[in-house]
Amino acid sequence: MKFFIRRLVFYVVTAWAAVTINFFIPRIIPGDPVQSLINKFHGQLSTSAIHSLYVLFGLDKHTSLWQQYLQYWGQLFHGNLGLSFAFFPTPVSEVIGQALPWTIGLVGVATLISVVLGTLAGTFIGWRRGSWLDGILPVTTFFSSVPYFWLGLIVIAIFAVTWQVFPAGGGYDGGLVPSLSFEFIGSVLYHAVLPGITVVLSSIAGWILGMRNMMVTVTSEDYVTVAQAKGLPERVVMFGYAARNAILPQVSGFALSLGFVVSGTLVMELVFSYPGIGYSLFQAIGAKDYPLMQGVFLVITISVLIANVIADAVYVFLDPRTRQEA
Repeated sequence: MKFFIRRLVFYVVTAWAAVTINFFIPRIIPGDPVQSLINKFHGQLSTSAIHSLYVLFGLDKHTSLWQQYLQYWGQLFHGNLGLSFAFFPTPVSEVIGQALPWTIGLVGVATLISVVLGTLAGTFIGWRRGSWLDGILPVTTFFSSVPYFWLGLIVIAIFAVTWQVFPAGGGYDGGLVPSLSFEFIGSVLYHAVLPGITVVLSSIAGWILGMRNMMVTVTSEDYVTVAQAKGLPERVVMFGYAARNAILPQVSGFALSLGFVVSGTLVMELVFSYPGIGYSLFQAIGAKDYPLMQGVFLVITISVLIANVIADAVYVFLDPRTRQEA
């Protein structure tokens, strides 16, 4: 119990610090949303129109930063993230609610595929270390070393421009209305192929390398040697004794990676014009949309903290020594 109370206090303080930084960072950025609109219309707005925009966005009150900070906390406790400037008068929660499922659906599934394939490949490569399977590591490491946006541009050039097998961007065909029909779901899956491949290729090397190294360490343990001496089938020893103990860091790493599902592929969504949370953040920054920026940062922060809580709980459950050492 003492361990969980200590961790709870730590995460509460971390959440307060993250929300406070989240409040101040957008206000450090020079300019304001009205100025952004003036630039958008090439300065052709009248003085009265500019004043109306300041009144419309609530920027004419000249409240102090401290008052804004207190108002921000009050809105958070009431679940009110404000209205988006870029999509005025749509609430920020509605904008995020429309974009978040796209990111979680694409990156979440791609991350899960990457973890499963990487862990299985790492298990076999570590079990048969020194064989030709070790040659897979340099290939996957090469793809992981290529930046997201560059790898995305390469797959677009090959599969969307040269061969024209998959679309270059977007979340679905423009002529379809979002619904649960097979036609729309098929279009969504079709458009998610290239971004999904990009995420898997970029992240699978880390899972393979981590599992492979743990397998190499675990296979020299006494309980693996005893299991082999008892004449157990190789498959049972590999999965039931070696992989079962080697997978512990993978589980905690997967829990942490879930927190970065929301934030880890912002650039990928820009490259593929994918209607996810990263694309919304890009539009918010361009329009100096403080409420939307804060809302997106808040969702990212909360998702990372929740993932850390899950990782702590899973790790303590799998390895009680962690609780005792803490």
